[in-house]
Amino acid sequence: MSTIHPRRRRAFALVGAFAAATLVLGACTNGSDDGDTSSAIGKSNTDNDKSGKKVVIGFSAPAADHGWMGSITKSAVAQAKKYDDIELKVAEGTNDVNLQISQVETFINDKVDAIVLLPFDGAAMTAVARKAMDAGIVVINVDREFDSPFAARTTVLGDNYGMGVSAGTYVCDQAKGDKNKVVAEIAGIDSLPLTQDRSKGFADALKKCGLKVNNRVAAEFTVESGEKAASNLLQAAPKIDYLWNHDDDQGVGVLAAIKNANRDEFVMIGGAGSANVMRDIKADNTVLKATVIYPSTQAADGIKLARLLVQGKSMSDLAEIEVPREVKLSAPVVTKDNVDTYLPSAFES
Repeated sequence: MSTIHPRRRRAFALVGAFAAATLVLGACTNGSDDGDTSSAIGKSNTDNDKSGKKVVIGFSAPAADHGWMGSITKSAVAQAKKYDDIELKVAEGTNDVNLQISQVETFINDKVDAIVLLPFDGAAMTAVARKAMDAGIVVINVDREFDSPFAARTTVLGDNYGMGVSAGTYVCDQAKGDKNKVVAEIAGIDSLPLTQDRSKGFADALKKCGLKVNNRVAAEFTVESGEKAASNLLQAAPKIDYLWNHDDDQGVGVLAAIKNANRDEFVMIGGAGSANVMRDIKADNTVLKATVIYPSTQAADGIKLARLLVQGKSMSDLAEIEVPREVKLSAPVVTKDNVDTYLPSAFES
């Protein structure tokens, strides 16, 4: 899961997280019959998809050191291949900020038409992104925000606070008014704003139905840390009714710890929406009954938006004649009832 998010704007009310409609950008509209992750990256079947002016797009993202990040790049590449008028230049994934700055500098020197950038560190990448914008290059900022609004034409974001709200709302719905339910939480890295946002959303949603987090530990978005954190939590909490784990990659370790502890008295909710978690939900043979989506299609949406902007087009499903400055994707809950809808676009942990 994404690991460094600078300041997030929480300019929407709690109720908005329950009711906000998702902007459908076409990246998840069409399924396919070949079953791989990229198959869910489709076209919207509008005039926007007709071949037009050639668009050269530079793409840079952090190293694919976990499933979610790997899917970010894979989905972006798959999206670009859907269009014969896109030439995509993909920089090697890196967690070295200086190297990523150099990659963007190369795109600027190459005079690409647009840059889709998921920065390793949004603050550190702000200056070079603004340099690209000043050079007349359309910049699409993905997932980790820059420090300046002048550094990107459009920003595509997941909803970390909304993830917490969705998870907490699911728990409240399942609890059916019983205020004695014991709720546990396995967070990601506590020092990160994204983790803080998720935990705040979770606590705020639980508060609405009279519940709170009774036991909480933090992990590090890895399988190993998930197993260790879960083991500690299970030892400290002899009874749990609901457990929310922030990240499905670390959730592999969490489930291993649960199995080793021979615990099955609670319902577990995941986070991010990995394919292996969705398969477990569909099989309905573990404590894992739901997961909250954090879309790994954000960069694919960035590719589509970059193409529209360079070609002077707008989003066909909006009355607005300009592509929005910001698109925040929703954080739906996936259960056995709707898993088939989301499984085609899920990433592998």
